Amino acid sequence: METKIINTSMGDIKCREYDDRIEIRGLRYATAKRWEYPTPVNSWEGVYDATEFGACSPQERAFTNDEETAPFFYKEFREGQTFTYDEDCQNLNITAPKDAKNCPVFIYIYGGAFVSGSADEGYFGGDELAKEGIIWVAMNYRVSAYGFCSHPDLKDGEGKCGNYGLFDQLTAIQWVKDHIAEFGGDPNRIILGGQSAGGMSVDLLLSTSQLKKIGLKGAVLMSSAGIQRSIVKPKTPEKMKAFWDKVIEYAGKKNIFELRDETTDEELYWAWNKAYQEGKIPLMNALPTYDGVLITKENFKMSTVPTDIPMVVSVTSKDMFCIALLKMSQAFVKKASRNGNKVWMANFARQLPGDNAGPYHSSDIIYLFNRLEHNWRPFEDVDRKIANQMCKSICAFIKTGDPNCPEIPEWKVGRDMPMRFCEDSKMTPWDKKYMFDKTIHNDGPI
Repeated sequence: METKIINTSMGDIKCREYDDRIEIRGLRYATAKRWEYPTPVNSWEGVYDATEFGACSPQERAFTNDEETAPFFYKEFREGQTFTYDEDCQNLNITAPKDAKNCPVFIYIYGGAFVSGSADEGYFGGDELAKEGIIWVAMNYRVSAYGFCSHPDLKDGEGKCGNYGLFDQLTAIQWVKDHIAEFGGDPNRIILGGQSAGGMSVDLLLSTSQLKKIGLKGAVLMSSAGIQRSIVKPKTPEKMKAFWDKVIEYAGKKNIFELRDETTDEELYWAWNKAYQEGKIPLMNALPTYDGVLITKENFKMSTVPTDIPMVVSVTSKDMFCIALLKMSQAFVKKASRNGNKVWMANFARQLPGDNAGPYHSSDIIYLFNRLEHNWRPFEDVDRKIANQMCKSICAFIKTGDPNCPEIPEWKVGRDMPMRFCEDSKMTPWDKKYMFDKTIHNDGPI
C-alpha cells in the first residue's frame, strides 16, 4: 500500500493507493453536536489525511469487551479490528477504481438494529466492486441514544424532532451526489443499498421528497423491506416521551436539555441502555420515529412504496423471524412492482461451513461483497462460487439496473420465485416450511 494526493475543489486529500484502486478512509461529510442536525462539510484547509478509518458512533462495544458481550458477531465480523468512537462521527469511506471515470456508485448503509455498527467492519468493503468498475461508499452515522433520541421538547423551528442518524445518512448521500464526480463517479448513476437496519434506512428514505430529488437509479434492501411500513410502524415523539423521561431519570438529570448538555457519552449510553432493556420489546425504543419533516405519517406507509426505480429485495433462509420478514418483504415487493416496476427477490440459503448457524441474519453480506477471506470459516470452493455469483449479479444491477449476468441462471422479477443463492443457485420457490420452523424455534445467533 502506498499513498496518493488527490486534488479536489474541496481541498487536497491524502488517500491509500493499491494496484487496482484507491481507498479514501474517514473523510468527513458533515459535523454535528449532540442531538443537532448535521452541517455538511464541503471544504477544509491543508491536506486531509484520509488514510485511516474515522470514528463510528458510540455503542455498547465502546464501553464493554465486545468479545465477551457479542461473541458470535465479534468473531464473525470484527475479530482483530480496532475501532474509535465519537458522537461527531459523520465520515465516509470511498473505494474507487484507479483512474475511475463516470463510474456507477453504490452507497451502502450498514445495519445493527439502529444501535450499533460501523462503516469499516470486516464483512463488507468495495475492493471487489472496484475491479468491476464501481465506486463504493459507506458512511458512519449516529446510532442508539446519539442518533435516535426523539423527546418532543427537542423539536426545532421547523417542527422536526429526532432521527438524527437518518439525517446523517441523507446528508452523506447528498454529499456523494454533489462531489462523487471528483473521484470519477457518475452522480446520475447512484444505487443505494443496505442490510437490516441499513436496509430499513433505505426503505425509510425511499419515500421522502429529499431523496427523490437526488434521483437514485436503484435500491437494494437486504433483510429489511417493509418492516416499519407494517408491523413496527414509527412512533411520534410524543409517544416516545415516556421512554426518554426514563433515560433522564436514570441519568440523574431534570430534563432533556440537562441530559444533552451535562452527560458524557458513556453516562448517556448506560442511562439509555437501562431504559432500553426494560422495554417489553426493547428494539421498539431504538427505531426511527415520525420526525415531522423527513418521515411523516403521510409519506411513509405501504401505499407510498416507490414504483419508479428497480430494486433487489432479499431474505436469508434463517433470517431474523424469517417467515414474518418474508411476508413483509413480499408485501413490499407487491406494492413496489406496480406499474411495471422491476423488483427481483433473492434468498440466501447456503448452510455456512464451520458451525450450525446456517444462513443466519446478515450471513449473506460477506458473500455479496465477495470477502470470504475476511472471515474465520473454512470456506469451500462452493462458497467461493456463490460469492462470485452474488457479487457479479449485484454489480450487474448497479451497472444496468438488472441483476442478470452470465454467472447465474436467468433471474426473473417477482416475489414467489426468488433466486436462491446456495450450493445449486437457481430460481426456486421459497421453502416456507423451513423458514416457519426456524422462526418458531429461533435457533440462530439472533
